[in-house]
Formats: sequence, structure tokens, C-alpha cells
Amino acid sequence: MKKSKYSDAQIMAILKQAENGVPVSDLCREHGMSSASFYKWRSKYGGMDASLMARMKELDEENKRLKKMYAEKSMQNDLLKEALG
Repeated sequence: MKKSKYSDAQIMAILKQAENGVPVSDLCREHGMSSASFYKWRSKYGGMDASLMARMKELDEENKRLKKMYAEKSMQNDLLKEALG
């Protein structure tokens, strides 16, 4: 997955500027991003503070790890069923 060039603190600062009344088009031009990125961030991180954002990222990483473990176990289970069947 592509790593964002914006840190969590930068994203939060950009969203705070928008809440304070700075037009989105000006923010996008100033920070060199698309308006689609801004609206995606707003829908994902809107109303959060930095600690909640960090916790959400931790949970996403844990979720990825658990999904990978499940996929491996499921594949092993299928192989065992095929070998016994």
C-alpha cells in the first residue's frame, strides 16, 4: 500500500484550517493535494483528534495482521481436507 506523504499531524492541521473557514480550493493549492484527498480525509478523520487517529491506525494494522493469519489457516485447512478427502 502506498505511504501517504502527509503525516497524521499535517492531515489534522489541514482539516482544522478547513473548519476555521479556509476555502478547500485554497488549502489544496497551498498543500499540493487534490480536493478528492481532502474530502476523503474529512470523511475518514473528521471530528477526530490525534490520539483517536493513531488508535484507528493501530486497529487497522491489527486487522490486516488478523486477516492474513485467517487466510493462512483457512488455506491450511483446505489443504488438509483435500489431502484427507
